Amino acid sequence: MPTTDPAPALATIALVRHGETDWNRAGRIQGRTEVPLNDTGRAQAAATARALAEATADPGGWRGIRASPLGRAIETARIIAAGLELAGPHIDDGFWERDFGAAEGVDVATAQERWPGLHIPDAEPLDVLAQRTSDALDRVLTEAPNTIVVAHGAMLRWGISRITGTEMPRIMNGEVWLLHRTAAGARTERLLDAPTDRPLA
Repeated sequence: MPTTDPAPALATIALVRHGETDWNRAGRIQGRTEVPLNDTGRAQAAATARALAEATADPGGWRGIRASPLGRAIETARIIAAGLELAGPHIDDGFWERDFGAAEGVDVATAQERWPGLHIPDAEPLDVLAQRTSDALDRVLTEAPNTIVVAHGAMLRWGISRITGTEMPRIMNGEVWLLHRTAAGARTERLLDAPTDRPLA
């Protein structure tokens, strides 16, 4: 049976969800609350560096790394940068996680029961989140291809969904996706799966 190859990439960036924290392990929503990586999260970051070393975007390799201003993303990015001998990370305000308002610190099951669809009155609206994050991803694709971006679950999921026009699954801690710009639009490719026995917060 003939197969159809995907359109070739004109630009590629790697998207990494930060490593695990204790709140992730407990299933609590973090949002913009500062929660540091735990030992599992640091090991995930090191594994990410190894995977990215074997999947360079072009012969010149990865050219830079950017991170959300939140500490868990910065620490993940520093571990990856050290593994790949990259400078940085460059801190990029475009990659803040969603402000979850009153839901921050609440476990996911309780939050979903209290606010169906996680439409939380004092949180960043989902349409605003999607536009903000897709704009940030598009900017990096345009200005800095072959860059690694370390950010957050909700931010990445909604940004990728908006820019590709397809619904993304939840992105786990330490998971890596490649985002390709092609002549036909944008598409994703999963590079590294994360462990599946972790909570999704």
